[in-house]
Amino acid sequence: DAIITTFGDMTRVPGSTSSLNKEKAQGRDIRVVYSPLDALAVAKANPDRQVIFLGVGFETTTPLVAIAIKRAKAEGLANFSVYAACKNMPNALDVLMGDPELKVDALILPGHVSTIIGMEPYRFLAEKYHIPGVIAGFEPLDILDALLMIFRQLSEGRADIENAYARGVMPHGNEVAAIDEVFETCTVSWRGLGPIEGSGYRIREEFAAYDAMRRFAPAVEETREHKGCRCGDVLRGIMTPAECPLFRKACSPENPIGPCMVSSEGSCAAYYRYY
Repeated sequence: DAIITTFGDMTRVPGSTSSLNKEKAQGRDIRVVYSPLDALAVAKANPDRQVIFLGVGFETTTPLVAIAIKRAKAEGLANFSVYAACKNMPNALDVLMGDPELKVDALILPGHVSTIIGMEPYRFLAEKYHIPGVIAGFEPLDILDALLMIFRQLSEGRADIENAYARGVMPHGNEVAAIDEVFETCTVSWRGLGPIEGSGYRIREEFAAYDAMRRFAPAVEETREHKGCRCGDVLRGIMTPAECPLFRKACSPENPIGPCMVSSEGSCAAYYRYY
């Protein structure tokens, strides 16, 4: 009789056999929240029911999940826990750059992730793979500035990590983010890439009371990929969304088959809008 809370996009993500939207249609109590702190409010308003927050995201989301867990512990909320499925970017980038099928000349690095982790975690791109990387914001001029810096590096034969988003990104990131206090890194599986060591976050032992996996030990069904779905190859950058046999046929924003079509930021969803 638990209440499941999560971000809006997550309700549409297809699992191996179902989705949160389908489970809600079957009568499960699944609620969309705008922040993990909203999930705490749901727990306070329903003291007789367990409230589980589905914590999914990268470095931009993980600090908010960590703060929610810290606050729940400080307030002694006994009916709140988190199913943690957060991941980090640098280790996945390391695997991608080591893929012989990829032919990458340079990278525009994400500004929102970089506001948390800073510049240093990307340094290996230049030192190990000799690939230029520039952190960019999201305004048109930010992207143009980042492209100019990349082309300048390429023309000069350099490979450095540079910052075109200095108004938002400090060299060493946000030092007050609570990620390392609440989480530790672990090996997790990525669609199309497989298991990547150190690329996931799990809740530390001292916060185990707020870890839904430890608390309830739910049975997790075996991951099964949808036949014909090529999201993994799209995520790896070795094919365009239009080359997937399901694109604009079985798979659309209204009926997503893979994760690339779910979020408005997903590669397939963006391609669908503009092409």
